[in-house]
Amino acid sequence: MTETTDRHPAPRTTGLLIHAAVRYDFMVWLFTLGRERAFREQILDFANLAPGEAVLDVGCGTGSLAIAAKRHVGPTGAVYGIDASPKMLARAGKKAVKIGLDVVFRNGAAQALPFADGQFDAVLSTLLLHHLPRTARQQCASEMRRVLKPGGRALVVDFAGSADHANGFLTRIHRHGHVKPGEIMALLGEAGLTIADSGAVGFRDLQFVRASAPG
Repeated sequence: MTETTDRHPAPRTTGLLIHAAVRYDFMVWLFTLGRERAFREQILDFANLAPGEAVLDVGCGTGSLAIAAKRHVGPTGAVYGIDASPKMLARAGKKAVKIGLDVVFRNGAAQALPFADGQFDAVLSTLLLHHLPRTARQQCASEMRRVLKPGGRALVVDFAGSADHANGFLTRIHRHGHVKPGEIMALLGEAGLTIADSGAVGFRDLQFVRASAPG
């Protein structure tokens, strides 16, 4: 059964909070030119998920990536998604129920993850950091480190702000911020994670940074 609520109220978050769930899915479809499934699989390839692992998607939005991650970890694995928008989570829960996958979605802030220390093998953050101010980004990185198991992996994907896409069609209809890969690496390093690698995702100006927890 997919859980979409939590008994504890979510802490107040800072940064841009998106509630338009249907519009969000449409924008992802536009951004990937209809290749959203390939986009998700590319991200999950970077995460190196294995059957039986526990995974957290921070800023899960409407749940598409978390649901895809559940397929990778299988019935013995556990996938959680957290987002500050109840409307996003409601749509995510409906998606999971519709296809019969057990994914837990919780309302909460990236700066104060409602999970125990060392709970996850992998923590994902996709297109989230550019919504957060500097202090919140630091808190998010620290929280990702806290909930990772020893040797666990963190994967962050965000817009790099490439000039090649600054005047594109999608930029004109949807203005978004960006976070340079160097800044992401600095944030994760300051949080106590070891940078493994980084590079282009293969979709527009998105870049990924992959890091690991000690141990």
